[in-house]
Amino acid sequence: MSKVVLITGGSSGIGKSIGEFLHHKGFVVYGTSRNPERILHSIFPLIALDVRNADSIHLAVAEVIAKSGRLDVVINNAGVGITGPLEEIPMNEIRNNFETNFFGPIEVMKAVLPQMRAQKSGLIINITSIAGYMGLPYRSIYSASKGALELITEALRMEVKSIGIQITNIAPGDFATNIAAGRYHAPVLKNSDYELAYGNTLKAMDEHVDSGSNPNEMAEAVYSIIQNPNPKIHYKVGAFMQKFSIVLKRILPDKVYEKMLMNHYKL
Repeated sequence: MSKVVLITGGSSGIGKSIGEFLHHKGFVVYGTSRNPERILHSIFPLIALDVRNADSIHLAVAEVIAKSGRLDVVINNAGVGITGPLEEIPMNEIRNNFETNFFGPIEVMKAVLPQMRAQKSGLIINITSIAGYMGLPYRSIYSASKGALELITEALRMEVKSIGIQITNIAPGDFATNIAAGRYHAPVLKNSDYELAYGNTLKAMDEHVDSGSNPNEMAEAVYSIIQNPNPKIHYKVGAFMQKFSIVLKRILPDKVYEKMLMNHYKL
């Protein structure tokens, strides 16, 4: 029997690549989008879902179960970027980011766990970020929201293991997707103390995304995890130095690591 997969944020970028890869491997794939009617060329069905709206989440999950009778794999992929000096990011944008990157995935997990419990099986894959392992300058909110999801996964994994449900994280580095287009950028304010440093950091971040890895690497990683009966707690996918930066954070003194980051961002 083909496994049934639900991917939030499946209309573009990493989510779309994962969905297409799994579809070609024979999985029954459902993706989600806030506006699926605007997506003209998807090879797997897209369901309306806004991770900031609990009713929307529960309706989408119910639709998948009604159509396929089960739900084997859920991939919490929907997310949004945010940049800016913490002092200058409006609080409503900070709250929106956590609603999308943190509270939304929690609501999705709460919505699918009853079905997985009834099946006595299921796999939830939370897509976080290498940025979630460290506080990055001018990406403080993004780092915090993704880091929080990493920790929630660690805890929930232990809570549901006894009922046959597996949960894991995948932390991608920079991938060549359209994430920068949907990211909230706090404006570079003239005469701000952050004007020069933030402006330069913003340019560097966009260049890293443009020159990022092929999102098919993430699709292959997800497929490998699904095939593994006992997945690890954490996976990292991306360029060597991005993954190695997590190792360095573990072994270097805090101030040495901070200095390394500041040199990297030319601060």
